[in-house]
Amino acid sequence: MTGKRIVHVVDDDAAVRRALVRLLRSERLEAVAYETAQAVLNAAPNLSSGCMLLDLRMPGMDGLELLARMGEFGIDLPVIVLTGHGDVPTAVKAMKAGAVDFIEKPIDEDQLLGAIRAALADKKPGARLRAVARAAEQMTLLSPRERQVLEAIAGGRPNKLIAYDLGISVRTVEVHRAHMLDRLGVRNIAEAIRIAVLAAVAQLAC
Repeated sequence: MTGKRIVHVVDDDAAVRRALVRLLRSERLEAVAYETAQAVLNAAPNLSSGCMLLDLRMPGMDGLELLARMGEFGIDLPVIVLTGHGDVPTAVKAMKAGAVDFIEKPIDEDQLLGAIRAALADKKPGARLRAVARAAEQMTLLSPRERQVLEAIAGGRPNKLIAYDLGISVRTVEVHRAHMLDRLGVRNIAEAIRIAVLAAVAQLAC
């Protein structure tokens, strides 16, 4: 496999794999699917180009372990992490392990395709640095209170508990949440959490 527009899809859910492969092929991208992390390692000699969509939660070897082992097998592809669990701490670990981007399920197709194009256009370090730097810059657009609200949401806190923690009303939390989404230029909270995760990686690197 020597083409530059190959996307390696790693997910144990057959329906998700099929949907992603259909989407990618409709965009004239070559898609190769893998059911397990071990299948990726078995194919290591052929994984010399493209990028990877990697589900974090899989039976047996999970996505984090695969990320840790890819270097041993000579796999040096930009990796976009997918998770359906809103597991922000795990996503941060994945970014620290070398993933270039993080997208939460259910997947926004435009967001995913944008991340894939960026990963295919850049070599691995460049793709990662660009995504992290962009997120850190976006976070500076938020007021201190909006940032607190986003970080609490990313930590899994519901609006009522955020209101209690900050000493404000639930309605005020909702207003800050709406303003935060508007300032970040995103449509939903999953995209905002993704930015918070990437920005957290930037802080850890300092």
